[in-house]
Amino acid sequence: MFDLKVINSVLGELEEERGIPRGKVIGAIEAALATAYKKEYGKHGQDIRAKLDLDTGTTEFSQIKTVVDESTVRFEDEDTDDEAKTSQSDVRPTHPEDASKEGEVLLPRFDPEKHILLADAKFIKKDAQLDEELVFPLENKDDYGRIAAQTAKQVIIQKIREAEKISVVAEFGKRQGEIVSGTVQRIERGNLYIDLGRATGILPYEEQIRGERYRQGERIRALLYEVEDSPRGVYLRLSRAHGEFLAKLFAMEAPEVAGGVVVVKGIAREAGSRSKIAVASTDPHVDPVGSMVGQRGVRVSTVTSELGGEKIDIIEWSADPKEYIEEALSPAHTVAVEIDEDAHLATVTVAEDQQSLAIGRGGQNVRLAAKLTGWSIDIKGTRGENVAEADENGEMIESEVSPAPQE
Repeated sequence: MFDLKVINSVLGELEEERGIPRGKVIGAIEAALATAYKKEYGKHGQDIRAKLDLDTGTTEFSQIKTVVDESTVRFEDEDTDDEAKTSQSDVRPTHPEDASKEGEVLLPRFDPEKHILLADAKFIKKDAQLDEELVFPLENKDDYGRIAAQTAKQVIIQKIREAEKISVVAEFGKRQGEIVSGTVQRIERGNLYIDLGRATGILPYEEQIRGERYRQGERIRALLYEVEDSPRGVYLRLSRAHGEFLAKLFAMEAPEVAGGVVVVKGIAREAGSRSKIAVASTDPHVDPVGSMVGQRGVRVSTVTSELGGEKIDIIEWSADPKEYIEEALSPAHTVAVEIDEDAHLATVTVAEDQQSLAIGRGGQNVRLAAKLTGWSIDIKGTRGENVAEADENGEMIESEVSPAPQE
């Protein structure tokens, strides 16, 4: 019936390339063949199963019947008073006496296509037990017909897709939060579809780095930040603009980060333009900032190149809000920092020649500092005049921004 060479080749390919176990595919084929057989030759209510022999290429069909007696099913003559209960569930009670107690719960109706009485079953198998399944061989049929063949094909495809979906979720679910690599498959409405091997990921326009341009077939790395298992399929959502992407890139370059000696405490990022990252060390003998920068800046340069030249400020995290805010506003030097715990506001005084650096081009420096620290930051001059203010979400409240020098 089957070309064994072809089917074994397909099974091997699905298992090796897509990670779908042979057993699942064979089970899908058998279920499809049973469905096709029942559609073409079976009767309503029959439980038909198929067994595919990969040694001979033949299929054996059988009908399954469950052993029952008067305590587990009801018969037609008992249905006279049951018509008014057709809206009730056909649920078997835990104990036979439950039917009389509850009155509303019905036993399953005896169906000769599904059931066989215990007395009759003992003629076939002496030690037959209630609820045991007996197997009755059926005549083999080779001429299923076009409709049956199409039914089998559709069921096989569906089962294979289900198995592949489970396999993809299992593989990529473990990799969520990691950097993955793939090639640009196609570009649609600004969204990139990335070939990740066994699955396709989507890099939405808003998760791309501003100013980057991509070409079909180009190799690309991104953060797998969400694995969504929906009825329509598995969606692997990628990002190059996410702050965690920056942290993972440093983990790849700096062993101290990967090993947990240097810990990333916070990231504020405007992808493609500038980022601030706060780090701390769990070992007093390890310089966290130096570990991130690397000898002659090689580590931070590698990350910057991956991000298309994005400027990265690396600062040392501090539990003291004043010190943390001072570091976050670098490269500007501050005169004083006053903390208002109730308003969660930091008022920072800077010299006149440091105002442009503290604010940054378009207010970028103060915005990122506020977002990184989680404090609203009010920049004031030495004469007390308000220069600029950003809230803890990195939004400008007031901006009298002076042109910033080249940093």
